[in-house]
Amino acid sequence: MEIRELTRAEEEIMRVLWHLDRAFVKDVLNEIPESGATPAKPAYNTVSTIIRILEKKGLVGYTAYGKTHEYYPLITEEAYRRFQTEQLMSNYFDNSLKKLVSFFVNEKNVSLSEADEIIRLLNQNKTEP
Repeated sequence: MEIRELTRAEEEIMRVLWHLDRAFVKDVLNEIPESGATPAKPAYNTVSTIIRILEKKGLVGYTAYGKTHEYYPLITEEAYRRFQTEQLMSNYFDNSLKKLVSFFVNEKNVSLSEADEIIRLLNQNKTEP
């Protein structure tokens, strides 16, 4: 399945579905914070429309109970995170992990413990087959 970048509103709804695993539109609406991707809580119909768009994109499935639908994600949050990271590296860092890490080290105050943890992870990754 091809993953495409989501709009902010679509991503917000996917985050709710990843969190809840399965949900009706009203459940998704209840989980959206007042200060989410939109300044005010979206209307029920707006959430329903976005979920149907996600369904058409092949990212959300549903179980029908009469006229009611219970929705669930068809991709994992990890798969979308991986997609977004690959997009970030490709679009802004020439697919270079070194450039990506250098950017964050230079832009953020990386603590010594965080740096040690990064080095530990790199060393662990190097030794694993």
